[in-house]
Amino acid sequence: MDLLTGEPLALDLVNTRFHTPSSVDHDALATAEGLRAWLAKQAGQLTPPEISLGPADLAAVRDLRGHVERALEAVRQATPPPPEAIAALNQALRAVPAYPRLEVRGAVLRRGTARDGTPLDRLLAELAEAAVALLTDPDVGKVRGCEGPGCRLLFLPAHPRRRWCSPDLCGNRVRVARYYQRHK
Repeated sequence: MDLLTGEPLALDLVNTRFHTPSSVDHDALATAEGLRAWLAKQAGQLTPPEISLGPADLAAVRDLRGHVERALEAVRQATPPPPEAIAALNQALRAVPAYPRLEVRGAVLRRGTARDGTPLDRLLAELAEAAVALLTDPDVGKVRGCEGPGCRLLFLPAHPRRRWCSPDLCGNRVRVARYYQRHK
């Protein structure tokens, strides 16, 4: 199954752990290749690290994903997020703070943002920053779970009637199942 992307970066991170149509658990961040593939799909939202990430780096990204997932679920349930999730996000942000930078593109000056630190620390800080943006967005209460059987993907609906992570995947399975039940 191909990864679904296109949601806010923090949701795409949480959605790297999903069920396949045959209800098998899958973790897109289980291997370095999986992480590289996910980072490539996020190229428009994320600065990819310049080096390959090893097993300890994968574990750090998965750990941050777990903290984002727990904080997001708490916010969706209107309960206080776990203190360790907030501490982990703040630690990732504190490790490599962003600072403004003047960039020159031809004869045009532009304001950019830079971070110093290891590639892993910069990646974790960008992911934590995306999580903070989502968790503090007034629309975070609109984040929904897919209604497809066994699907655990989350999405921020652009339309209030949206019910599935993807109309082509879960939506189609639900419609086919309903059709089958009516014509059984």
